[in-house]
Amino acid sequence: MTACGQLHLLGIGVRGDRATGPCPASSQDGGHAEGPAKRLKRRAKENGALCMPTMWPLWLLASLLALSQALPFEQKGFWDFTLDDGLPMLNDEEASGAETTSGVPDLDSLTPTFSAMCPFGCHCHLRVVQCSDLGLKSVPKEISPDTTLLDLQNNDISELRKDDFKGLQHLYALVLVNNKISKIHEKAFSPLRKLQKLYISKNHLVEIPPNLPSSLVELRIHDNRIRKVPKGVFSGLRNMNCIEMGGNPLENSGFEPGAFDGLKLNYLRISEAKLTGIPKDLPETLNELHLDHNKIQAIELEDLLRYSKLYRLGLGHNQIRMIENGSLSFLPTLRELHLDNNKLSRVPSGLPDLKLLQVVYLHTNNITKVGVNDFCPVGFGVKRAYYNGISLFNNPVPYWEVQPATFRCVTDRLAIQFGNYKK
Repeated sequence: MTACGQLHLLGIGVRGDRATGPCPASSQDGGHAEGPAKRLKRRAKENGALCMPTMWPLWLLASLLALSQALPFEQKGFWDFTLDDGLPMLNDEEASGAETTSGVPDLDSLTPTFSAMCPFGCHCHLRVVQCSDLGLKSVPKEISPDTTLLDLQNNDISELRKDDFKGLQHLYALVLVNNKISKIHEKAFSPLRKLQKLYISKNHLVEIPPNLPSSLVELRIHDNRIRKVPKGVFSGLRNMNCIEMGGNPLENSGFEPGAFDGLKLNYLRISEAKLTGIPKDLPETLNELHLDHNKIQAIELEDLLRYSKLYRLGLGHNQIRMIENGSLSFLPTLRELHLDNNKLSRVPSGLPDLKLLQVVYLHTNNITKVGVNDFCPVGFGVKRAYYNGISLFNNPVPYWEVQPATFRCVTDRLAIQFGNYKK
């Protein structure tokens, strides 16, 4: 067998199939047109590889001798494979013209995963541990330390103990909805230094859990048995911007003065509670405030004084009979106003002055008359955003008596909803 034939059997890289043929003939084969050196060079150029029959046995012997003296591979630990996998990636990035590196892999990006750890009966994939609907009585053990989302909803967990979340320092979201939790240890959430979302709705809690993680951004604790929001319960939560606490038997007296001090919330919902008025001292940073399905009876002048940044206000499904003149003037950025399913007898005053207002829900009230200037300002170019939704259906107003000019600042006539009133 020729040297090039041996090269092909050994699998050593050559350029194309042309290099797998026999080696070029020597000068004794009758090639008198050109010298051996030129003929060898020409054949190598044609085939894409250089075969040297006279040197091949010596080179092969030297290679085998070197391999026989090499030490066997020895894996010293987990990082052997990780580093082997990481270094070629860095070289590829450098070769592609990407940002140069020092050749040392970023150890933060090579943090080992523990995918083999998964509680019995749970589903674990991509750092998500799903243990819902299993009838669990307690938080399961052997949860991977690199877990970012832990789903424990729809179980029978009644208590969160001190070490239930020990070692889960990478947890981003914790879902505990629809359990039977009535007791939480004061240090239960201490290990969760990166927790941003805590969903603990539909449980048996009678108070807001103490010592919530300072990293928390979103807290959903609706449909529990909470009656009191004490001062300081949210202290240190500088990152919090969303709280959903509806469905609790909260009364206005249940909010201690300063209960929301330090919070810079964008969103707050206290619906389906027992409020008879708008709570005092809510965060003035609010963009959305939802107080629907309560027992609020009136909106007084000072109730909305501090909420100038609101763009959505939900007051539907209450018992509101009166909105004091000037109350809405403190909401210059308001875009949506929900006052449906109340007991209003007329359109609230001040709507034409809200230059950004676009949606008004007034259906299912006791409104009997709509004036020509109830919604739109007098003159043109005053309102910065036209209405795209006004609902007045299910009111005892004779819609055929409403003047067309009443809705001169509405984008489309289809945005106006009338009729369907039943006594």
